[in-house]
Parts: sequence; structure tokens; C-alpha cells
Amino acid sequence: MKKRTGVVVPLAALYTKDSVSCGDFLSLKDFASFCEKAGFSIVQLLPVNDTGTQSSPYSGLSAFALHPIYIRISALPEFDEAIKNDKTFASAYKNFEKTFKYSKRFNYTQLNQEKTKLLHLLYSYIEKSGTPKSKTAASNSLSLYQKVAPLVAKFAKENKWVIPYAVFKNIKDENMQASWKQWDKSLQLPTNSQIMLKWQNKAKQENHNFYVWCQLRAAEQFKESSDFLRSKNIILKGDIPILMNEDSVDCWTFPEFFSQETRAGSPPDGENPTGQNWGFPTYNWDRLEADEFTWWKERVKLAANYYDAFRIDHILGFFRIWAVNESETTAYLGHTIPYASFTRKTLNELGFDDERLKWISQPHIPTGLIENITWNHDEATAVLEKICDRVKSEELWTFKKEITGDKEIYAMHFFDDEGKDNAVKNALAEKWKDRSLIEIVKNKFIKVYTYNRSTAWSTLNDEEKEKLTELFAETDEKENKLWKKQALTTLNAIVHATDMIPCAEDLGVNLECMSEVLKKLDILSLKVIRWTRLWAEEGQPYIPFEEYPELSVATTSVHDSSTLRQWWNQEKESVRAFIESIKNLSAEQKPDPDSAFIPEIAEFILKAAAKSKSAFLINPLQDYLFLEHRYYMDNEDEERINIPGTVTDFNWTYRLPAMIEDLCEDKSLLNKINAIVKLHDAE
Repeated sequence: MKKRTGVVVPLAALYTKDSVSCGDFLSLKDFASFCEKAGFSIVQLLPVNDTGTQSSPYSGLSAFALHPIYIRISALPEFDEAIKNDKTFASAYKNFEKTFKYSKRFNYTQLNQEKTKLLHLLYSYIEKSGTPKSKTAASNSLSLYQKVAPLVAKFAKENKWVIPYAVFKNIKDENMQASWKQWDKSLQLPTNSQIMLKWQNKAKQENHNFYVWCQLRAAEQFKESSDFLRSKNIILKGDIPILMNEDSVDCWTFPEFFSQETRAGSPPDGENPTGQNWGFPTYNWDRLEADEFTWWKERVKLAANYYDAFRIDHILGFFRIWAVNESETTAYLGHTIPYASFTRKTLNELGFDDERLKWISQPHIPTGLIENITWNHDEATAVLEKICDRVKSEELWTFKKEITGDKEIYAMHFFDDEGKDNAVKNALAEKWKDRSLIEIVKNKFIKVYTYNRSTAWSTLNDEEKEKLTELFAETDEKENKLWKKQALTTLNAIVHATDMIPCAEDLGVNLECMSEVLKKLDILSLKVIRWTRLWAEEGQPYIPFEEYPELSVATTSVHDSSTLRQWWNQEKESVRAFIESIKNLSAEQKPDPDSAFIPEIAEFILKAAAKSKSAFLINPLQDYLFLEHRYYMDNEDEERINIPGTVTDFNWTYRLPAMIEDLCEDKSLLNKINAIVKLHDAE
């Protein structure tokens, strides 16, 4: 594979003289000019699908629709006539330009709302131009409406996904953007014929056509830019999120492909002791396979209109997803899908009778746990009687069968005293997690990920622990085979649906079958320099760049990590280990790991990374801009894209500190980047 060097950037971050509020599809043409001068041959974007009210590009409202926020309104074919003849639109557009001037971060919610209003005003003018009272309609030339209407109809006919999307978006508008699960029952989980009836409603035609028109124009602008990049021999690499937001048109239209009972996340780890519950529904892979993965194939085929390579987000989820019951707030009691279980009979044969099984698979709550909060035995008993069953005549309780998750615990009301009430709920919710096994279905069990932290486990004798540990090891072996089989089935269908180059996001993965599957399917793995270490070995040494696999993408940072500058200044232990790992240079040739970050350090690290064997080297644009001090923001934390585990107005709103037109003229920056590109591509 030809070695290539490139850059990754959120589309909204691009800043040009024509895209001041946030980057848009046509900004890519200006960015392509910069990339050509810098020597880049790959541009990687974060997802650009419509996310509705959610600023995260990984919280898709649609798997197919592009985000209207990236439309350049002034470049639309209808703009000039509307700005000239429609005072309302002209005034609104002028106010928009005044309001949304460049800032280091943009206000997603406000920008999304105001840009949508502008698009509505413009389309309203198009519709009015076709009425008998319109001067344009009365003239000999075709009105805007007469020009646009056939294009909208053609786009809807050729892109079947846009019909349910338009219907869905309009119902959301009518319901103040509420989730479809909060709509009237008659609107939930519709059939295809019901959606078509909504689509054909003449009273709603303009509203539906508005969203089709938005998608038509977004697709045109994006295609124009992607074709421009291709003309420059620059690969445009997309990003396809594995999961969909529960409140998405896809979950609404294809409920059979998504689980309504489980949510995706990740298991407990050092930074996340209760795991991560992302809130996104998991897939019903069996149903997708029965449909020959058509939904997934259509996703990647549409993406191939614009991209020549694509990033497969959270590729681990194609092997096995971490799933948690919808009634849980955390992911602590989650499990993998698929999973291997063991039966009650097997456990009985190992010496665990039904009473012993109950002890290790169900939390047991001593009355004293609640009494320590209420300081009253009768009050504690009254609390427990609401939610638990007493174990015989003991001061010990188990949760009632009706309780299926800690959401139900938090929804209960025990005391008017808010402090006491919350303390009781927290204690019970914590105890809810205290078990070693989960009865996943009747008489079938799986282990809890952190089984050895439970109260029950600490009471087992050595022989019992040994028997269960051996059983768990056998189960793990079975699961690895299940995961490999699922990955080969699902990924094979997806990566071979187009000619795009598939690249995996496989961070933090230690599945023994992962590398085998990626090699078999020619999927590039991801190597983030600071995390590419032999974690199981003493000292956790860094893997030398010359030992990176050719079938990989190397990078200095990712959108969920700190930037190169933050890493150097704030994570010194990792930095010291990295500098020490570089063996082919003397101490005098290496930067001092305890020094403050400066452009020379950025250049050192980027050039070191350029020596990797990875076919692709794709670094964030911020990390390249660190080559020149004038592009440093006063607060280095402002240069970060996202902080995982947080939902704030900060995330996903980063803007470049300079216009692309100015970057194109920065010979010092361009020369430094060119040197890095030549170093990697010639290796």
C-alpha cells in the first residue's frame, strides 16, 4: 500500500472567509488547497451526518442524512434571487452574519437553530415563487419553484431513505423535538405504508419537501468538494459511527434492527469504575444478517459517494458489544453480546446448590445497611419491605423480582427528607451491583465482569473460587470463538460493499482474534503513539515506530484524547517514558521531557512519528499547527475537541485559530509540514 500522510479535522472547525460561523462542505475546497501545498494526500473528517439537537457527531439522528448545519447558504442556487427579492430573508441573513462572527468555539445549539430558520425562510421563498401571485411565476421564465420542485422529486425517488427522514424531522418539529418515544402512540413504530401516508399528505408537502431540498443541496455541495479533493489526488476519509441515537429516524423506521431492551457501553475500568453507559441501543445482528446486512451496506455505499476511505468507529462492537439492561444507569452489570453462558445444572454439579447460587447471583442487603442511614430499625425495615423480600427470619433481604435495574430504585420515594431519601437510594443502588453472577435467562448464568469484588465472592472458600475460575476460563474461550465468527460475518459484509479503504478504531482492544480478523479483511488498525505500548510487559515499553504494522494508521492524538500540547504539558509520566523509548538518539538530541511545550518539540514528535511503518500517518490539524507558536491559544485546553464522559457546550465546538486562506500563505508552516510528509512517505 502506498504510504500517505494526512490530517484529521472536524468539518465545523474549518475557518474561511466564506464560512465564519462554522466550517461547511464547501470549506473543504479551500482546505484542499492548503493540503496540496502542505503535501497531504489524506483528509479525514469526523462524522457529518445530521445529529439534530445533539452536538456530538457520534450521536446520529440519521445514518444517511447529512447535517444541514454544513450547508453554505450563500452558495445555494436560490440565494441570489431570494436575497434580492425577499426582504424578510435578506434581513434575517444580514442579522445571521452579524451574530455569528468567528470565535474560538461556536455555540452549536444557537447556530443550528438560526441556520435552520434561515434555510426555512429561503425554502419558503422558493415555494412562494411558484404561486399565481408571484411576479416570477407570472413571467415567461421558470420560477424558482418550477426549477427546484422536479429536482426535489427526483432526489426523493432516488434516495428512499430521505422520505422517512423528512417525515420524522417534521413530526419532531411538531413535537418540540421530543423523542419519538414521547409522541402519540399512533406515531410510534410506524409501518412503511403509514410513513408513506404521512409523506403524501398534501397539507404537509411543503414541510416534507423542505427537508428533502436541504439534503439535495447538502449532497451537491459535499460532492462538489469531495470531487475537488479527488482531482487533487487527495483521499477523503470518512467516519461511520457504529451506533445510532435511540431517538433517530433509523431506530424509528427499523426497530427490528435495534434492541429496545439493552444499551451499549463499555465495562468497568480504572477511569470508569462503573463502566460507561452510552445510552445507544445495541443491534439485533441476527435480524440484520437475515436481511443480508442491507441497512449497513446502504450506509457505506452512500458514504462512498464522497469518501475513498472510512474509519470504522468502535470496531470492537462488531466482535462483541458491551450491553447493559435499559433499566440500568451504569454499565457495571453489563455483559457482552454475543456471550457464552453456563447452566444451573452445571453449577449444581460443581457443588453450588440453589441456595448457594442465590447467594452469589443476588445481592443480599443487611438491615443494618439502611439502619445506619435512618438510625431507626423500624424505618429501615419499612424501606426494605417496599423493595425487598426478607430472607427467612434473618435481618437480611433480597431485591423483589420486579426490580430489574437501579433506575427503578432511584425512581422510588422513601422519605420527604431529600438528603435521607437520596442516601438510602444510593446505598440500595450500590448494593444492587453486589453480585458475582447474573442469571441472564432462566437457569442460565454469566459472570459479572468484576465478580471478584463482590461480597459473595469474598465468602467463598478456595475450592469454590477455583471451580468457578476454571468455569469462567472455559466460557471465555467459547466467547472468543463467538466474537471472531460474528466479526467475520458482519465486517465482511460491510468492508466489501464498496471499494473504500477500511480503517479500524480498535483502541484499547485486547481480543486475541482482533489482529487476525483485521489482517484477513485488510482493515488498517489504529496506532495512537502515546498508547502504542506493550502494556502487559514490565515497564510497559513503547513499541518502536519501525515495528508498527504496515496495515495501520499512526497518529499523535485523536478527538477523544488530549492534544499533543496538552499531553506533553499535563501527562509527564507518559512523556518521559516516550522520550526514553527513542533509542537511536543521544540525550542531547532529545527534548527535555520536563520542559514546556514549544514548536521544536512538536516538530520532534511529528518527525519521530513520520518514521513509523504505518501505511497512513494522519494527525489532527491542531498538532500540526503547534509547529508555529503564533497558532497557540492562550489556554491550551481550548484546543481540545472532546472530553469523553462529559456532555457540555464545550465539546465538539472547536474552531481553527486562523483562516485557511492565511494558512495557505504561511510558508514556514507549509515547509515544516512538507518535511514531515516527505519523511513518512519516503520511508
